[in-house]
Amino acid sequence: MIKIIAALPVASALAIAAGTLAPALAQETTPAPVPATEEAPQSGGIQDIVVTAQRRSENVQKVPIAISAFTNDALQERAVQSVAALSGLAPNVTFDAGTPFSGSSSVLAAYVRGIGSNDFAFNIDPGVGVYLDGVYLARSVGANQELGDVERIEVLKGPQGTLFGRNTIGGAISIVTHDPGDKFRFIGDATTGSYKLFQARGTADIPIADGLSSSVSFSVKTRDGYFKRKPFPGAQPGTYQVEPSTAYAGAGYDNTGIGREGGEDAWSVRTKLRWEPSDAVRVTLSGDYSSSRQEQLPNTLLATTPNVAGGAFDVFAGSYNCAIAGQSTGCGNGPPSFAYGYRRAGRTGMFDLPAIFGVNADANPDNNRLPYDNRFVTGDKDSSYATGLNFARMQSYGGAGTIEYDLSDSLTVKSITSYRELHWKVGMDNDGSPLNMLQISFEMNQKQFSQEFQLLGNALDERLKYVLGAYYFKESGNLHDYVTFAEGLLQVDGNNLLSTKNGALFGQLDFKPIDLIGITVGARYTKEKKSFEGFQSDLNGLTYKILNGFGVPPCASLTPISDDCRIAAGFPNANAPLQLYPGGVNRKTFDNFSPKIGVQLYPSDDLMAYASWSKGYKTGGWTTRLSNPLPEAPNFDEEKATTWEIGIKSKLLDRRLQLNFAAFTTNYKGIQLNFQQGVSPTIQNAGDARIKGFEAEAVFAPIRAFALTTSLGYIDAKYTSVLPGAVVAPSVIQGGVFVGAELPKTPHWKVNVSPRVELDVGSSGAKLIMLADWTYTSRMRNDTEGTFLLNRKASNVVNANVTLRLPDDRYSVTVGGTNVFNERFLTTGQAQIAGGQFYGTYNRPAEWYARLGVKF
Repeated sequence: MIKIIAALPVASALAIAAGTLAPALAQETTPAPVPATEEAPQSGGIQDIVVTAQRRSENVQKVPIAISAFTNDALQERAVQSVAALSGLAPNVTFDAGTPFSGSSSVLAAYVRGIGSNDFAFNIDPGVGVYLDGVYLARSVGANQELGDVERIEVLKGPQGTLFGRNTIGGAISIVTHDPGDKFRFIGDATTGSYKLFQARGTADIPIADGLSSSVSFSVKTRDGYFKRKPFPGAQPGTYQVEPSTAYAGAGYDNTGIGREGGEDAWSVRTKLRWEPSDAVRVTLSGDYSSSRQEQLPNTLLATTPNVAGGAFDVFAGSYNCAIAGQSTGCGNGPPSFAYGYRRAGRTGMFDLPAIFGVNADANPDNNRLPYDNRFVTGDKDSSYATGLNFARMQSYGGAGTIEYDLSDSLTVKSITSYRELHWKVGMDNDGSPLNMLQISFEMNQKQFSQEFQLLGNALDERLKYVLGAYYFKESGNLHDYVTFAEGLLQVDGNNLLSTKNGALFGQLDFKPIDLIGITVGARYTKEKKSFEGFQSDLNGLTYKILNGFGVPPCASLTPISDDCRIAAGFPNANAPLQLYPGGVNRKTFDNFSPKIGVQLYPSDDLMAYASWSKGYKTGGWTTRLSNPLPEAPNFDEEKATTWEIGIKSKLLDRRLQLNFAAFTTNYKGIQLNFQQGVSPTIQNAGDARIKGFEAEAVFAPIRAFALTTSLGYIDAKYTSVLPGAVVAPSVIQGGVFVGAELPKTPHWKVNVSPRVELDVGSSGAKLIMLADWTYTSRMRNDTEGTFLLNRKASNVVNANVTLRLPDDRYSVTVGGTNVFNERFLTTGQAQIAGGQFYGTYNRPAEWYARLGVKF
């Protein structure tokens, strides 16, 4: 493969751009309509796409930003169902459905040019902003949007701090949904496929009166899980003891799937009302609701680490194994086995579970327990012996109102008002066994309100164009963590309350003093206030039990816990002796100024060269996952990025060839990454990095019947400095974090080749369309530390389909496959070394589908 890559830069630079013919890149995927002449069937050409990346409608080829844009036709033709499915079609992006221990495919892990976020928690903001009709979606939960009534998607690369604001340090994903038309129209489809897939979608435009129109869109989807839970063959239930998941505190116990993981049952509806009372006024009101009941995101147990005697790995699982065997020495660095006396049952608060020390060494065979080790590794990517929690529930809904008023032919004021809510519960069994070694559940509730005003205008015969704006955002909510380790030895119960208020002023001027030259100057000032209150507790009081074992002070009775015992153990709250966080509200204020400067050259109407310098940032916050008491809430600072970029956008050969190229370098400071500290995944600033690379995209449409879209991306992203507390030395298990180490989720190379062939079927007017996508992605790290078991191998993924469009384009039939050669690789996972597990999620296997489409 390396030889192929070495030969591709020149070839791909000639055939790569994201134009209009394949949903791979910055244009559309079908050739542009041509005049109805005798030569039309032989003529080619690439259709323009209009985007709003700079808050006004522009041809994507005239925007001095690296953009991959996808029209609805492009998404439909390639059966792109979600934001994460775009990952293979755009260079230098990595979009994954799910993050470590998120348990849900609705969570989006988005990275653009090496910058993003691989966590779902409320305390950390995404590094790539997701916008729905101009409204910022603050949480990565629910950001992996199902793409139903979408008009287009724009993926903007590089910091977008000036016009999009906070948390677009890596880039932005702008989802633009369909606006209702003034004539009745219906577009719909029904799909069946692998794992009992059934999906039905539709959008209807319904005119109401002159100047008043509406639309209604719906989607329903069900599918069985592809991942099987199977009985453990080494011992039958009843021959060993284990507490049920319901013994411990959790976000819920209503499992969606008993025998599978990865199943889906979801529906959504969206409505829009568009009113144009005059030529100068446009009002759009929208509302949407979505609900999903999923099985957990599939997790495969890759290895266990409890039996490295005397090492740093046998912490909780190793301590459990020692305890049931009756060992009190030689148990490594974990909690002493005597801590396995009675265990508090977190669900009831005070009820004690029986002691398990020595149960496998006594004379009673009825109380025996299974050790935790590699006997539970199935060796199969799509199965496990898990028996515990298995559900993911989400409800997301909101409304928005957009008003545009033309003050004159050259000046428009625009208002975007939105309110949204998100409610999410998830429960998962990630230890891959019938035991309660790692049971995780969460509950998140979030509300957000935003208001944006824009003043868009032009002057000097449109040589000067400008955008001025003001923005306000308010968010509040909670994330409640429930995590059970090692049969209840540690029981984390942590509710976290967070709120954010954000205000910003921004503006951008684009000036063309002469036809050859353009100049861009922009800036955004943001002030943000955050607050956090943590209530995370250890319901089993493990720290007290360890202290009691050493005899000073006496802590044998945890009901009540004495002040002397609490102080000696380091718990900070007298009124809540099991709470790990200090009491009270924590507050932070962030100020940021994000400028942008750019220069463009226009040698001809079909050629633009540009250079730009821009800054972006992502706010800081607090670490919300603790396993030990701390005197103060640990926090992390903001991230900052400064990017220099040069690029060329062109259309050649009478618009039959589109070539786009961009090269960039980024200074990335204060990188926020997820580090494992014991059993706790914690966010901290790792250090700084230099990221450099390039993207080439091309579309070649020599004739109407054929189009080729291709792209090539290269990134070199390495640490230039690492803070002392973030250094991880290389080992036989992990690559480490040090100066020169690679950043996570950032492959060096990505290549996509997408041919499209369209043939007439006789003289009936029917058409046969054949498409294929091949995407090569080089090896990458899936986690911060570069855990070798979790690394994503280099992959070649092929998707393909054939569509028959009947005359008048009213009906169509599509048969296709995704990942047709069943290329499997890990998309996410966790090295829970202290807990005793390495586990991960593989991409979906090869699947087929058949779709019937209708338009009228």
